[in-house]
Amino acid sequence: VFPEMALSLWKNLLQTTKKRILQQRRLSLYNGAHGYEEELIKKKLHQFSGGSINLSKEDNGIGILTLNNPKLMNAFTGTMMVELQERVTELENWKDGKGLIIHGAGNTFCSGSDLNAVKEISNSQASINTREGFGEKLDGMNMCMFMQNTLTRLMRLPLISVALVQGKAFGGGAELTTACDFRLMTPGSEIRFVHKHMGLVPGWGGAARLVRIVGSGAALQLLGGAARVDPERALRLGLSEETLPSSDETGALGEARAWLSQYTEGPTSVIRAVKKVVTAGRELPLEAALRTEKDIFGTVWGGPANLQALVRRPKHK
Repeated sequence: VFPEMALSLWKNLLQTTKKRILQQRRLSLYNGAHGYEEELIKKKLHQFSGGSINLSKEDNGIGILTLNNPKLMNAFTGTMMVELQERVTELENWKDGKGLIIHGAGNTFCSGSDLNAVKEISNSQASINTREGFGEKLDGMNMCMFMQNTLTRLMRLPLISVALVQGKAFGGGAELTTACDFRLMTPGSEIRFVHKHMGLVPGWGGAARLVRIVGSGAALQLLGGAARVDPERALRLGLSEETLPSSDETGALGEARAWLSQYTEGPTSVIRAVKKVVTAGRELPLEAALRTEKDIFGTVWGGPANLQALVRRPKHK
């Protein structure tokens, strides 16, 4: 009996350890082993202030995340990057959440990074990094890792997310749209990966995500040509789901809410489970995805929504 007991205890321990490792991996792509120094880069980013990232959580389980720096077309300052991470943490802890709309203040989406901050980070001699001579390079790489971590966590939230693109989504702003499940555009808006003109490629995970959305050929065209993608072309490429009728902020936000509600109507536990199985299917090898699906199925099987449905015995017409 004892060897069997020891074996089952050992198996349990292995499973919980494996789960814990997976959870940590889910939280962060990068750590100290990758030369990533989160506290240092946060300290650095805090030096470049301006703008804010606002979050309102509505009773219907839909969150509205607003990029708010209208005088710079909602470009990301350093403090906005740090605030985005804080808002994502808040959304991870929001157990009643089902959906998320990301939009920009003042009728435009986001023009990427605040170039003043980027210039400062790349020129800065007074680097907080102690490694002589490598400071500037490390700061750029750390900012890249910081934003990749945040946007990956955003993408993995158990909320169905949509980017509402008004005006311009350029550079880092275009990358941010790819971290959402869906994109809705308004008349006259455009998404543009302008990185090539800056002598760069996407660094916030935008290229990896774009390939998964539109395929490698179209991604190569959009990145290699730094092409303007208007609503019509976005629809054709499958980059956007729909072009909304309204151009004004309030109207478009109302339409985005209505569009999203077709997917978020229903019990919170079920909607969140739907997003989780899709995330697993997209990110994990098949066997791991199947096991994850089984585990998530177990959380809703025999749950209130399932039992009510059995009582109603719905006829699927």
